[in-house]
Amino acid sequence: MEKVSIFGAGSWGTALAVVLAENGHDSLIWTRRAEQADEIHNQHTNNRYLPNVKLPENLNSTSELNVAVQHAKTIILAVPTVAMRETCRHIQELLTEPAIFVHVSKGIDPDSLERISEIIAEEIDETLREAIVVLSGPSHAEEVVLRHPTTVAVASSNMEAAEQIQDLFMSNYFRVYTNKDVIGVELGGALKNVIALAAGISDGLGYGDNAKAALITRGLAEITRLGVKMGADQQTFSGLTGLGDLVVTCTSVHSRNWRAGNLLGKGQSLERVTEEMGMVIEGVRTTKASFQLAQQFDVNMPLTEALYSILFGGVPPKQAVDQLMTRGKKQEIDTFFGI
Repeated sequence: MEKVSIFGAGSWGTALAVVLAENGHDSLIWTRRAEQADEIHNQHTNNRYLPNVKLPENLNSTSELNVAVQHAKTIILAVPTVAMRETCRHIQELLTEPAIFVHVSKGIDPDSLERISEIIAEEIDETLREAIVVLSGPSHAEEVVLRHPTTVAVASSNMEAAEQIQDLFMSNYFRVYTNKDVIGVELGGALKNVIALAAGISDGLGYGDNAKAALITRGLAEITRLGVKMGADQQTFSGLTGLGDLVVTCTSVHSRNWRAGNLLGKGQSLERVTEEMGMVIEGVRTTKASFQLAQQFDVNMPLTEALYSILFGGVPPKQAVDQLMTRGKKQEIDTFFGI
């Protein structure tokens, strides 16, 4: 049995806590809200994020940050990207023993253009940075808590740390692979949210499977081009954290990015969509970051540019689609992997 603290009591953090608790680990969820901690701890539910789901009775929760930090040998970071830096800073201030940091969030900071592991590394002790682990892949929380077969990957520059986390999570319904390509795993997980927003817009406009298949395929081309330019392994984008995560996020009603895009395609404003969703839409922040990275690394990313024009330039979705479809002629394969 391992002691694990999960920071963030949203749907994904809770689902991972369920896996750990069912694997027999001493799992503790931290949330800012005392009433949510009380619900998880005493009623064994988290109805705001996972309605109608009964949580394991051995899964505990607290709103006291120092309690969660002192409890942990392994720290799972499931907070939104916007809260990652502050959360890590506070954890480091309270940490008295070495711990492994595992982040499961998917995004890029639009201000610094840093990946999440880079943000974490800046805020924790230098001796702990080598063992940062990323967990990512096609994995909706709503299906994990139903024990549906799910497969993810863990990546780290320290393979011993990655294998330790692999062992922690492996179960008969939750399979974990290891990967050394931290950059590729993080970028795949973050950038697929951009394409998922676009897929939702396509569905909201009433387009069909042809359009969605094109979005997924050309979206993968954009992600791969940027990832390789930033130092990732091209093969990673054909795996679970690339193509796998892209497909599930672009095609499932469980995807909050797809749902947000769908509402945008039906004519709602970004402000209205954000208010209606009531949860962080990582793809919106990541679109801004992705657009800037494309310019910085001189990478052609027309889908990202079109989505950026919709979200931040006021371009109507139908007009953005028309502009995409009437661009100059291209060769497919040369532009797929071409930088």
